[in-house]
Amino acid sequence: MRCPNCSSVDDKVVDSRASEDGATIRRRRECLTCGRRFTTYERLEETPLVVLKRSGQRESFDRTKIVVGLRAAAKSRPLPDDELETIATAIEEQLIGSGEVSTERIGLLVLDQLREVDHVAYVRFASVYKGFDEAADFERELTLLTKATAPKQH
Repeated sequence: MRCPNCSSVDDKVVDSRASEDGATIRRRRECLTCGRRFTTYERLEETPLVVLKRSGQRESFDRTKIVVGLRAAAKSRPLPDDELETIATAIEEQLIGSGEVSTERIGLLVLDQLREVDHVAYVRFASVYKGFDEAADFERELTLLTKATAPKQH
């Protein structure tokens, strides 16, 4: 660290403390040249999350795209926006640290989350994500969905 007073790079750490959320470390330093004390903050540099699209293009991860897709799938369904935001956040947290992730993996994570909360929204999302062309595609997906879940209790 360069001293803000004399620009010397010789210093010693006098005190270190983690922030309340644990995301940063506060360091109290003393310049060995002029004796002035100053504070620095250290935080982890996160690697940006990059999405590899089917076309081969790469772009920065944007969680709002997940929310938009969830809203489209959940249109007219009893899923509040805050629940959709929670799903998007959970997916983002699973992906952080991956560096590069495919749209296929993101889509599968969305499907896994929707399967748990709303079957109609799940089938809607699956129809777009998997590119359904005919009624047999819907039938196949519904069969997989009903096998994977327990029957409803009346």
